[in-house]
Amino acid sequence: MIDVLIAGAGPNGLMLACELALAGLRPVVLERRDTLGGEPRANGLVGQVVRLLDRRGLYTRLSGGNTPPAPQPAFTFGAFPLDLTVLADNPHYVLGVPQAQLQATLAARAAELGVELRHGHDVVDLRQRPDAVEVHLADGTQLTARFLVGADGGRSTVRRLVGIDFPGVTDDRSTSRTATVAVPASFLDPATGGLRVPGYGVVPPFQHTRTPRGLIAWAPFPGRPALLTTTEWPDAPTDDETPMDLAELRASVARVLGADVPFGPAEGPGLLRRLTGRNTRIAARYRADRVLLLGDAAHVHPAIGGPGLNLGLQDAVNLGWKLAATVLGWAPPGLLDTYETERRPVAERVVMSTQAQSALTGPGDEITGLRQLFAELLRMPEVTGHIAALMSGADTRYPADPADPLAGRYAPDVVVHGAHGPTRLAELTHAARPLLLDSTGAHAETAAGWRDRVDVVAGPLEGTTATALLVRPDCFVAWSAGDTDTLRAALARHFGPPR
Repeated sequence: MIDVLIAGAGPNGLMLACELALAGLRPVVLERRDTLGGEPRANGLVGQVVRLLDRRGLYTRLSGGNTPPAPQPAFTFGAFPLDLTVLADNPHYVLGVPQAQLQATLAARAAELGVELRHGHDVVDLRQRPDAVEVHLADGTQLTARFLVGADGGRSTVRRLVGIDFPGVTDDRSTSRTATVAVPASFLDPATGGLRVPGYGVVPPFQHTRTPRGLIAWAPFPGRPALLTTTEWPDAPTDDETPMDLAELRASVARVLGADVPFGPAEGPGLLRRLTGRNTRIAARYRADRVLLLGDAAHVHPAIGGPGLNLGLQDAVNLGWKLAATVLGWAPPGLLDTYETERRPVAERVVMSTQAQSALTGPGDEITGLRQLFAELLRMPEVTGHIAALMSGADTRYPADPADPLAGRYAPDVVVHGAHGPTRLAELTHAARPLLLDSTGAHAETAAGWRDRVDVVAGPLEGTTATALLVRPDCFVAWSAGDTDTLRAALARHFGPPR
């Protein structure tokens, strides 16, 4: 019997497969397409997920460098520029890699870990038993697994087959157009990298710019074709029956800016995409017995601000260790259900953030007035810090002992000064195992009963005021230095009874 079947080989499904493999399982990933596909989708990673990838040893593979990630000095929210240099503790990280590169990197890592990826396998039916899930494929094959995870997108077949509702709203009041383009050099602003448009001014790079007629975004990615995107409201002409071409996008740019931008097709594979409307939905539940939902199968929302992969990949890491613990038999009661109770509120905040940004970028004089007020608020560093924490996921805190100031928060970037010299937490978490960081050596005996599940690392800690930290596999703190009884309770609550 297969331990875990994962339907969908997108980034979220592949990340979950890697997490399960690190925990000692051998998941099987089913992908209905014959290849992973290389169509342009997300253009980068935004938020705490960048630090997460560093803590799995994947950041340097993706960035091509050998230095750890650093906070981003600027970003955008609702077509407002955010100056993050005013923050004493900037939580916002960005890694500009296309989704196809991320997917290929995760697929390679999954293969290194022994994950089996089966292409051309389309789930068409399933039946749950008390101890397993029977999965039927389009070619007549039947597979049996202890658990099935639907990571098969917003139109999830798995979600439909298991009967989980997908409530929410569909807003068809906007049309977005995106293409890879080549722009004449005379239209490029060498000082900012922006798009210099006679009759309008400079469209800054890598952020949405609002005009009374719509939105425009210019993204001149280094080493790959530039992207140009517009969003317009209902009075803009739209013909969803006719494939989009560059002339349609050029006309849209002219309407949004009130000025023309000449451009042609980019070299190499191109993108021409028109999207009408937005979907905002969260699954009624993330779990139905032995079937769970992940990523877009569990939640969809507007793409503004780029939160999708930050949300989905962290879902995968949260689910991975809990599902592995359940299969391996050491999970405490109710652990798997905390996947939904912990991650649903995060999805709800992402939905709130994207809806707020969509409202702030809308048409109308009343929105212009709202934006003038919002611009005043953004001059306050505390407001900028609040929004940066919201967009990065740095404000996520899981329920924990309110008397413990660090428990439930994402673990800080501590350095352990052990017997073999200083070691970053990011290096200690590559194996995705729970960690007890103990600067005094006083807690090793208490944790002895969990040594088959929890690694103890001794040595002075730099980067935190705590003398000890219990860190979950998803890099959230389960406990920070207290007495023996509270440590023992935290170990049992997260990692089951001692041996």
